[in-house]
Amino acid sequence: MKACFAGNKEKLHEVYPDYIRQKLSETYNFDADFVLTQDNLAENSEKALDIEYIFSTWNMPSWSEDEIRTYLPNLKAVFYAAGTVQYFAKPFLENGVRVFSAWKANGLPVAEYTFAQIVLANKKYFRYVRKNPFGWLKKEKVHIPMGNYKFKVGILGDGAIGSEVIARLKTLECEIYLFSITKSQEEAEKEGIHLCSLHEVFRECDVISNHLANNPQTQKIITKELLCSMKPDATFINTGRGAQVDEKGLCVALLQKKDRTALLDVTHPEPPKPYSPLWYLPNVFMTPHIAGSLGQEVWRMADYMYKESVALTNNQPLQYEVIAEMLRTMA
Repeated sequence: MKACFAGNKEKLHEVYPDYIRQKLSETYNFDADFVLTQDNLAENSEKALDIEYIFSTWNMPSWSEDEIRTYLPNLKAVFYAAGTVQYFAKPFLENGVRVFSAWKANGLPVAEYTFAQIVLANKKYFRYVRKNPFGWLKKEKVHIPMGNYKFKVGILGDGAIGSEVIARLKTLECEIYLFSITKSQEEAEKEGIHLCSLHEVFRECDVISNHLANNPQTQKIITKELLCSMKPDATFINTGRGAQVDEKGLCVALLQKKDRTALLDVTHPEPPKPYSPLWYLPNVFMTPHIAGSLGQEVWRMADYMYKESVALTNNQPLQYEVIAEMLRTMA
């Protein structure tokens, strides 16, 4: 079976380390130095003719249906060692090419990062860091809910990342409030989760974490009204997308109640404009979009895709296939 890389060679070698490239060479007729790109498909038509599997990651080419039919007539599957496939998947699916994504692997670091922030937020870590940055001066007496016991946490969205965060939260004794467009009330009750509206999440929870899918329907869904309804000492975490939040409204909410906290790994735009209040508000903590897979974490995505390709080849159960219907709701 003939397989090849597609995309950017430097990025591919970053995501697919030596040991994975070696496995690909041992399993398939595969040359790690041969890479199909957005622009070289036609000139490599002879080599592309026999390709059955494509392995890729960020910078995957977005070829048209006609290009796929013409130059990749024997292609069976694309294995994408990254997250969203929205920008390239449809033409492949329309041609009967199966698409697999490492979206679950890419979501694990985000879930770990979010869980860590929730635990710190409930210990009022960020409140103390900004008020007492030089250690033990005089510990204030806090007469507000504090600590990781019997607190309320709100999760927006229960896709790959939201579900992983919920699984970790179940190791704590807390009440989980969920805003979801897919989960039924019956399912939520079985899982011990309180399914509710956005308004209830923001009004009731000590920490709110955004994991909504990024699509036109979720743009600015987190409004000024919702943000200003948060508890006086609540924490808002965003590892989703900045465009889902009314950031001007967020700044108003943070100025109204200065014990509220925002932990932002994403903004819109990224980074914020030079004079955005997000740079200057003392109750905003920003990180430069680091929650997702970084460094050696990206190897996990390549490992998932290699194993999925072996499962497909051997007619074993599959875990990470993306079908056309999923594109309507996936990020």
